[in-house]
Amino acid sequence: MENFILDTSVFTNPDVYQTFGETDQLGAVENFIHLAIHSGANFYMPTSVYDEMLKMVNLRHLAPEFEMVVRIRSPRKYSIMIPSEILYELIEEIRHRINKGLRIAEEHTKEAGKLAEEDVGKVVNKLREKYREALRQGIIDSREDVDVLLLAYELDGVIVTADEGLRKWADKVGIKLIDPRNFKGILESLIKHKAAAE
Repeated sequence: MENFILDTSVFTNPDVYQTFGETDQLGAVENFIHLAIHSGANFYMPTSVYDEMLKMVNLRHLAPEFEMVVRIRSPRKYSIMIPSEILYELIEEIRHRINKGLRIAEEHTKEAGKLAEEDVGKVVNKLREKYREALRQGIIDSREDVDVLLLAYELDGVIVTADEGLRKWADKVGIKLIDPRNFKGILESLIKHKAAAE
């Protein structure tokens, strides 16, 4: 039986939640619950991720059903052993990104110095966009990401996320991943296999 570890993006990223045949998040959650109940799989979501999701998706009457299907639980942070090499890689990656961000800031500062005052705002906005991309894209950059990673590591689970950074680091650690756009099809296949076995 598979353990699926869910990230917020399953229910907040339109490219993912629309695969459940719905144009709104609540309908996608409802369809997920129906499939999950019949799939025979286990579903988990760290508490921090669930709290984050509740800020973005108003589950209303679906919260009890969601919590019945998805086990809300944090990883056992004080007992999980992870390879130290991962920590070294993360530090190296952060250092590389900080240096890249610094170069972007220097480049845009020089550009702003040559412009009229009213055009400086455009340069600052461009700087923010490029700086955010350089520092945050493709890296685990939140407590929620770390909780998903650790819980999947602890449970030998399959991460379901559209977050590029989380996918990249899960792969480095050796955690199973699925493309979240295939998640509905996987659940439907599990239901078919379960029905055939009965």
